[in-house]
Amino acid sequence: IRRHEQQQQKRISPLRPTNETMLETTIGYDQLAVDLTAEMAEKECDSNLRKALDFALLEDFDHLYRYADLMEMQQGVCAERLVGGYTEIMPGRPTISEHRYPKDDVKRPLNKQADVSSRLNACIITAAEQQTMNYYMNIAALQTNDQAKKLYAEIAMIEEQHVTHYGSFIDSSMSPLQKLLFHEYSECYLYYSNLCTESDERIKKIWEECLEQELSHLAHASKLLQTYEKMDWQEVIPDGTFPNIIVLQPHKEYVRQVIADSVEKTAYQEDYICADKLPDNYRFFKYQKQVNDHVDNVASHVTIDMSIEKNGEDYRYTEKPHPIKELQDRKTDNTSIGRMP
Repeated sequence: IRRHEQQQQKRISPLRPTNETMLETTIGYDQLAVDLTAEMAEKECDSNLRKALDFALLEDFDHLYRYADLMEMQQGVCAERLVGGYTEIMPGRPTISEHRYPKDDVKRPLNKQADVSSRLNACIITAAEQQTMNYYMNIAALQTNDQAKKLYAEIAMIEEQHVTHYGSFIDSSMSPLQKLLFHEYSECYLYYSNLCTESDERIKKIWEECLEQELSHLAHASKLLQTYEKMDWQEVIPDGTFPNIIVLQPHKEYVRQVIADSVEKTAYQEDYICADKLPDNYRFFKYQKQVNDHVDNVASHVTIDMSIEKNGEDYRYTEKPHPIKELQDRKTDNTSIGRMP
């Protein structure tokens, strides 16, 4: 099974255009993070997981904005050419505000009684963030200038927070074989979603073949569970059907509403709260002072400052003004929202 998974990854990864730069690939990663998270959050029935999706959505949205400014500044490429009109590009929760004390990223897990769509969402979004984190960590050292290296390193740290954040929702009471079964079920669901929504016939054949492989993996996982734990697959997955498939589509208004409702929030133990409502001595502020004591050295902030210095204003791609008044100014990068007491 591991060999098959390797073959799938090596088959799918090179489908990206051969002349695509690392920064252009990065725009794709963060656009996917935004649109996939919004797709899940808008339909999520578990209130805790929905709040978690909304919370991290604003951070990946901000990362898209920071990388887009870096790309325009260094390569002269406007990210609006790449996002296909699906996704706006503007500040979310400022990246500088996203550095949190590690314990505040751990949330309450789902359990076997949770809706299967919620359990799928937790599994899939954790894997997506893990892939993004690995990509940023691996290519940070390959950047040809110091500013790009620093920005990738900073955002890779936030992606680790997201992996921990989402991963904590996965049911920790499941045995390794139960997790294997659900993991294979998740892969079948993803390939089935791709197959149903793919418009390119050549690529559609790839999704079909991968789905057939994953169905065989799912059957093997079911046999292992029955053999070694005497458990039927229905005890882990209630029935053999899929919930509504994932459809990647624009979620501009949803993202704007989430920004308006929660851009000033930070994590507070297992919940979320506006930063200015935290106790003055809370660990978030201590951590911020250690990591971001010299704001002018923070890579995500410096990137926007450099873009403003070069062009007179930052780079954005929007259809109307930013929903937060403090983030409408294109000549100043805000470093206080969601961060200051």
